[in-house]
Amino acid sequence: MNENTGSHAGGIDVNAIRAAARNLKDGAVTVGYQGDRAAVLAMLNDALATELVCILRYKRHYYTVTGREHAPIKAEFLEHALQEQEHADWLAERIVQLNGQPDFNPATLLARSHAEYDVCEDVQSMVQANLIAERVAIESYRQMVEQIGESDPTTRHLLIKIMAVEEEHADDMRDLLE
Repeated sequence: MNENTGSHAGGIDVNAIRAAARNLKDGAVTVGYQGDRAAVLAMLNDALATELVCILRYKRHYYTVTGREHAPIKAEFLEHALQEQEHADWLAERIVQLNGQPDFNPATLLARSHAEYDVCEDVQSMVQANLIAERVAIESYRQMVEQIGESDPTTRHLLIKIMAVEEEHADDMRDLLE
């Protein structure tokens, strides 16, 4: 470390980093954050709305599917609902890390969600509705990742992680089609 500049051999200005870190009100958001925070927060809240609608759709389908012959499909719906809940939790947590407010307002969920809610009653229509919703989610996450680019690696990584699970969900739903 160079005593005069506070720089390490790798060019890291430790003194500047330490000084900037004293701004405690910004929590996890440091001076080096390169993302458009307002745009990222809006995207994350829309993704949160999408996940919440997906939870509700999967839960409705889980509770309305009947019959022993549909037990595996019913179990898949519940598993997906629980995984979508995990995604919603991750998104809400990231929103808070970026000093935003997660929007759980039920009055605006459908308007903000990329996916649609579904009230069909036959099992294959439920599977199709869920496959369509998963495909919508995959493409939405892909576009969000593209828009964020390299400006916010943490959010980008989170969205890619969620997108990978959504791709698994789409495969699961496709496999359940008759």
